[in-house]
Amino acid sequence: MIFNPVAKGDKARHFRAHLDAVGRHASLKLTRSAGDARVLAAEAVREGFEIIVAAGGDGTLNEVLNGIGDVPNGFDQTRLAVLPLGTVNVFARELRIPLKLDAAWQIILRQREARIDLPSVAYRSRGQLQCRWFAQLAGAGLDARAIELVNWRLKKKFGPLAYVYAGFKAILEEKPTLTASTNGSTLEGQLVLVGNGRLYGGSFATFHEAQMDDGKLDVCVLPRANCLTLLRCAGPLLLAGKLPACAVRRFQATEFEINGPASASFELDGELVGRLPVKFAVARQRLRVIVP
Repeated sequence: MIFNPVAKGDKARHFRAHLDAVGRHASLKLTRSAGDARVLAAEAVREGFEIIVAAGGDGTLNEVLNGIGDVPNGFDQTRLAVLPLGTVNVFARELRIPLKLDAAWQIILRQREARIDLPSVAYRSRGQLQCRWFAQLAGAGLDARAIELVNWRLKKKFGPLAYVYAGFKAILEEKPTLTASTNGSTLEGQLVLVGNGRLYGGSFATFHEAQMDDGKLDVCVLPRANCLTLLRCAGPLLLAGKLPACAVRRFQATEFEINGPASASFELDGELVGRLPVKFAVARQRLRVIVP
C-alpha cells in the first residue's frame, strides 16, 4: 500500500488511525514528494507484490498505475487496487468502490479481480517523446486550464468547490480551438474530454455509452466552452447528470489525437501532464483491478 503520510483531510486522518490494522495485511510504503508513488510502485512490482494499493486520490492512483507500467510485464504480474482518500475519487466511484474506508478495505482483502481497458498517451516534453498511462479520464482545453488555475490551499479547505471556482476563471479567459481527429474525421472545439468510463467529476455521466472493457475510448467535444454553453448544460447536468446532446459532438475510437496551439495543456486523471499535441491509444482489458 502506497500512502502520502502528510495527506490532509478527514479520510487521511481516519486512515492513519487504522495503520496498525492495515499493517497486518499490507506492507506500507510512504511517499515524501510528488513522483514518489510511481517509484515505489515500480519497486513493489520488482519485489514481487501481487496487489498494489493506491491509498489516495486519482493523482496518486495515476502515479501508481504508471509505476506498475514502468516494469516490463508489470501489468501481467500485478493487480491495482484503490483506497479512496482523495477529493473526488472518480476512478473509485466508477468501479463502485465504497468511499467509506472500512468497506473499501474489505473489498481489497477479498481480492476479486476484473480486467479493464488501459488507455495511454504519447506526447513530447522538452523535445523528448513521453508515454503515460491513465485510468479513467483525460481532458484538453478548458478542462486542463481549470486544473492549472486551481488554488491548492482552497482545494484542501473546500474540496471540489476549488475546481468549480477555477473553472469559472478559465471560462472567462480567451480559449484556443482544438481538433480531435480519428480515421480522417475531425471535430473542433474549445473543450475535449476523453473517458475510459462513464463518469466525469465524480457524479456526471458525461460518457454515457462508455464501457471500461470494450477496447474504445469515448471522446466528447464542446464546440464552445463559454458562459452560454454553461447555462445550456447546467440544467441537464444537475437534473440528469448528463450533457445535452445539442451541446456536444462525440465519437469512439481506439486511437486518435488532439491538436492545438502549443500553449494548450492536457490532463490525465485530474492531474496536469503536458502540452498539445497528444496521441491517445487503448489496450483492451490490459489492466487488472480489484473490484467489489
